[in-house]
Amino acid sequence: MQFITVPGLASSGPQHWQTIWEQQYPHLFSRVQQENWDWPVKEDWVGQLEKQINALTGPTVLVGHSLGCMTIAHWAASHASDHIKGALLVAPADAEMSRRLNFVIGFTPIPIKPFAFKTVVVASTNDIYATISRSKTFAEDWGSEFVNIGKKGHINAVSGLADWKEGKAILEGLSGVKLAE
Repeated sequence: MQFITVPGLASSGPQHWQTIWEQQYPHLFSRVQQENWDWPVKEDWVGQLEKQINALTGPTVLVGHSLGCMTIAHWAASHASDHIKGALLVAPADAEMSRRLNFVIGFTPIPIKPFAFKTVVVASTNDIYATISRSKTFAEDWGSEFVNIGKKGHINAVSGLADWKEGKAILEGLSGVKLAE
């Protein structure tokens, strides 16, 4: 099993759990690369994800954060791959309702089509990019398991999660892969 991290705006910095996991398990994790991390255009971001998925040779789980979750949702609404076995969707950014995201291009409307693979949406009760009820609605629309982890902000580096062991446990449950300590 392989994992592709799909970061949101500005990618994920050195203190973000996605980056930490990539550093801990370089043989398992790779990151989708975007041309412009600061001015997201849906067609470009989905295109880059599709390019990386097309190069896969084995079973893979997507690990999205924030606008990366929306990139995965848009990809899944119009593409498919037998290699994609699941997706962990952490703190999906509400491109429809969040005024903080009014500059992103093409991410609305948010797809409501269920995913063709197993997914888990993880959300926080005090995320500035999406209310807990909107995150729950995304999970329902996408056919995802829903996990509310309480007050953890945007579940990013600012949340102080570091290695984010709870997230690893959720990913292990989704993927069936035990990540070594």
